[in-house]
Amino acid sequence: MTKAIKAAEASKAEQLPFEEALKRLETIVEAMESEDLPLETLLARYEEGTQLAKVCQTKLTDAELKISKLEKSGAGELTLKPLPPDLAESEQ
Repeated sequence: MTKAIKAAEASKAEQLPFEEALKRLETIVEAMESEDLPLETLLARYEEGTQLAKVCQTKLTDAELKISKLEKSGAGELTLKPLPPDLAESEQ
């Protein structure tokens, strides 16, 4: 598989919503555990699964960060607290 194809697949995986990426990852794991697949197919699925796992982890980390930034106002309303400038720069 060429680097261009791998980059295109990685980009496609990043576009998936979390739930779809997780479902695809679960499908890959089940297939790898239950089917007698050729080595090349196993490697391709392993690479795809690794990319999907990274995508899921990134999306979870982003969600945790957003949740941790929620702040209650004096009226009891939740608002999103802006990141401090030093943290905002390190995320980019």
